[in-house]
Amino acid sequence: MDNFLRAVRLALRHRSMLLAVFVTSLAVGGLWGANIGAVYPFVEVVFQRKSLASWTDEKVSQSHQRMDGLRAKIKRDKAELPRLAVSRRTLVEGQIESNEQQLAAEQKALDRFNRIRPLLLKYLPESPFQTMVWIVCALLLGTALKCVFIVVNMISVERLAQLATFDLRKQFYRQALRWDLATFGQQHNSELLSRFTNDMGNLSGGLSTLFGRALVEPLKMISCLVLASMISWQLLVFSLLVAPPLFWLMRRLSKSLKRANRRAMEEMAELYTRISETFQGIQTVKAFTMEQFERNSFHQSAKELYYKAMKIVVYSSLTKPITELLGIGVICLSLVAGAYLVLNGQTHLLGVKMCERPMSLGQLLLFYSLLAGVSDPARKLTEIFSTLQGACAAADRVYAILDREPSISDPVSPKTVPTPHRRLTFDAVSFHYNDAQPVLRDVRLEIPFGETIAIVGPNGCGKSTLINLIPRFFDTVSGTVRLDGVDLRDLRLRDLRQRIGLVTQQTHLFHDTILNNIRYGTPRATDEEVVAAAKKAHAHRFIVEKLSDGYETVAGQGGSRLSGGQRQRIALARAILRDPEILILDEATSQIDLESEQSIHQALKEFAKGRTAVIITHRLSTLSLAHRIVVMDAGRIIDVGAHDELVRRCAVYRRLHDIQFRQSA
Repeated sequence: MDNFLRAVRLALRHRSMLLAVFVTSLAVGGLWGANIGAVYPFVEVVFQRKSLASWTDEKVSQSHQRMDGLRAKIKRDKAELPRLAVSRRTLVEGQIESNEQQLAAEQKALDRFNRIRPLLLKYLPESPFQTMVWIVCALLLGTALKCVFIVVNMISVERLAQLATFDLRKQFYRQALRWDLATFGQQHNSELLSRFTNDMGNLSGGLSTLFGRALVEPLKMISCLVLASMISWQLLVFSLLVAPPLFWLMRRLSKSLKRANRRAMEEMAELYTRISETFQGIQTVKAFTMEQFERNSFHQSAKELYYKAMKIVVYSSLTKPITELLGIGVICLSLVAGAYLVLNGQTHLLGVKMCERPMSLGQLLLFYSLLAGVSDPARKLTEIFSTLQGACAAADRVYAILDREPSISDPVSPKTVPTPHRRLTFDAVSFHYNDAQPVLRDVRLEIPFGETIAIVGPNGCGKSTLINLIPRFFDTVSGTVRLDGVDLRDLRLRDLRQRIGLVTQQTHLFHDTILNNIRYGTPRATDEEVVAAAKKAHAHRFIVEKLSDGYETVAGQGGSRLSGGQRQRIALARAILRDPEILILDEATSQIDLESEQSIHQALKEFAKGRTAVIITHRLSTLSLAHRIVVMDAGRIIDVGAHDELVRRCAVYRRLHDIQFRQSA
């Protein structure tokens, strides 16, 4: 519930919409009770063949008669008091006090009738039929006005909920972008999408319900209850004696509903994961004829979701009978108590005063109508009950993401490093994803500015992890990575990463034009600069000759409309356009044909001048770009040197060289 209230506070920021919601809700609630109140003049006036003016005159006359009778009783009882015994005198004094209270109540009623009588005589018709027409017109006008307020209320409520959800979606997306890569690795993309779509939708629906029906329906109930209390608040309280135990049951039920909704959302996230993995790996599924297996797995996940959804249905279905019991219990109590008071002309029930003046049949029927008017909003409240519990569960899941702080963040007091830097240093660097599997162990390496370093080694030796420490995708477990003696953790992330251009083996392009994909990371670059970068990456020719719309061609999701080699050249162009101080290439030419690779290597050789370049590669041709070659094995640097030196003295490098030489041959 606390997390849902945090979402509510977002909505409270939009004060103009909030004001519109509250004003229209109050108007709808008030008009609901007022329309029900039309029962009274129909029963008391129209069906008695009277006008409101003649009915008022009759009430004034009846009040005078009652007051005269009460005064006579009070006078007679006071005269008898001196002659009565002590025990009898106490009883008579109580009667005198009760009659004086009734006299005061009659005087108040008489004053009210006298205040409204001139207005009724001046503005309202005198015949019973015309009076009925006037009441019907007033009822129609009130209903029409209520409908107008309902429309405005629904629009205002939905806009308020959507504005709050809009703010929350931005917060969610902003927070997700702050996460480090390790957190993304722990959290499945499908799980994030489930929270961003399904859970956010449930939360939005909850906000809409809270500021909509959850506000209007109680106001309708309050309007009816207030009018009923004006007839007899004591009788109303007596009628509501059955409410507390049923409210306790609803409270217990609400906890079960929230728990069931949370479990259903978790199962929905699992279903998202199943669908996402199947569709992303559809080629593998078909290649190994695993369609039946995937259908069975989906069947089990969908069945679990079905069971959890049915549990929500069961709990939700219990809310309606509880409300029905509450409503019928209240009405039954009021029927018995009210009938006793009216039929016997009493003001007391079981020795407890229920009203100041004896109730008329019209007042009792209005009281019953108002209680019936409470039942419809109460029924609707049961329908929104499960929605609010689902929204609370969704809020817990959404804010679990929002409250998760990234392990890699900006320092409180960031330092600066001059541009260009003088050296990049790895000092006794160790790293692991979990304690049992160290990835890097005591890595020591210094790279002067302007030097090109190639890193080679068998798969899984820690090459990619090492270069991922440079842009702080991960932080070291021990040791430091420094620029000019400044720990990278003391630099602002944005300042550090703006110095770096990165091209990886698994190149990602966005569902946008080729022009914008190359410009990504350098948004202010001109079209001419983009084309120049594409030419350096040897991408310009295939862009203008092979793509239907040239630079305006949409790459597709993840660059799906391009080949692997084309994607890598686009990524190279993106890095070249950024003009980075540090260039990182992780198997950046692995999918490029040999003919293009030689031209790209020449371009990279020119481009790497005047900047630090770190290259991971298995290709002999790429090693020619490096000033030094770093050999890694089992998370350690085992040798550093030129190609010829390493072939002579390093067994690991010689083995890698021989394997690559045979593959090239």
